[in-house]
Amino acid sequence: MGFMDKLVLFIICLVAFFGMAGGALMGPVLPSMVEPLNTSREAVGWVLGVYTFSTALFMVLLGVVTDKIGRKKVLIPCLLINGVAGLAGYFAPNLPILLVFRFIQGIGIAGMMPVVMTMIGEIYDGLERVHAMGRMSMTTAVGSVSAPLIGGTLAVLGWNYPFLFYGLTIPLAFIAMLVLPETMNANPEQRTGFKNMFMSLKDIRVAYTVFLSFAVFFLLYTIVIYVPFILKDNFGFTSQGAGLALGVQGASMVIFASQAKRLASKYPKYTILGIGFTLLGIAVVGMSGVYSIPQVFMLLLVFGVGFGMVQPLLNTLVTQVAPNDAMGSVVSLFNTMKYIGQTAAPAVLGVILLNSNLVVVFISSGLLGFCVAISTYIMKHKIYTTDT
Repeated sequence: MGFMDKLVLFIICLVAFFGMAGGALMGPVLPSMVEPLNTSREAVGWVLGVYTFSTALFMVLLGVVTDKIGRKKVLIPCLLINGVAGLAGYFAPNLPILLVFRFIQGIGIAGMMPVVMTMIGEIYDGLERVHAMGRMSMTTAVGSVSAPLIGGTLAVLGWNYPFLFYGLTIPLAFIAMLVLPETMNANPEQRTGFKNMFMSLKDIRVAYTVFLSFAVFFLLYTIVIYVPFILKDNFGFTSQGAGLALGVQGASMVIFASQAKRLASKYPKYTILGIGFTLLGIAVVGMSGVYSIPQVFMLLLVFGVGFGMVQPLLNTLVTQVAPNDAMGSVVSLFNTMKYIGQTAAPAVLGVILLNSNLVVVFISSGLLGFCVAISTYIMKHKIYTTDT
């Protein structure tokens, strides 16, 4: 890679970092908002809920738009929307107004991650694409680990100070406008919006990759939501301690995501996916019978390794299997499924927990990981057998 290529990838990774850090930043800040905003613990949760709902709602729509007007024409305004609406949160006098700002901010986030993934798919080929997706996945893992620490640190100054962090995407928008190329190369007359996107799902490779995006984030949120309960109930961890413990998986995610290109050059895609989902299943099922802190940390490391193997490869695969004239919309649908997986985990597993216990929750979710791992081998002759 030349200097400009490295600079382009660096800017893309920065956009991905802010795209991932946007939600995680506010998690530890929520308790600090209750009193200043004169609201309740239940209501303040909408600061995250409205944001993710807006992101999921607009992601597919903006994906179709990127296939019609271009990548940068969507990315630059979305970076500005995220920055301006995020900064506006600093000045919000009450919760309803803050929620309006968060809804608008979610629109900005919806156009960031899918667009940069699409651009990587159009700029790079073969193993270089895997390398770029690995770097981007590594950056998002860093974002998911560091954002709660950044938000919690800024919240020491005041509940609204973390919102200033979002303002950094305003100068990033102008840098991206100058540095990033316009990568869209399809014929505008061939694009038919939503119809084209849903027609793409008739391709088993596209439909299966989109499903895998749902599955991996369902498993991730099983860990994120329910492991803190184990740490608190069995080992007396505080919320802050549980958050730091979850950082262990983030560290192993970063390490293995950085090795994505090396793995992809040595092993078939279905092998990497199969082993990755098997590790995810082992880690989740293992949580049902932990008796010591070292066991918990070891399983978190195993989960991070599995996630670090799967996620960069999925990010690459979706750009490989998506048709050129619908890449933006298919990648957006792929990313939307991440949010659906995050939403489905507490919904489905919450019902299971209501009627049983945490042991059954972890075993049920872990079985999904094993089933997906098996499916990658069953379908290996139909999909992912080439590097095109």
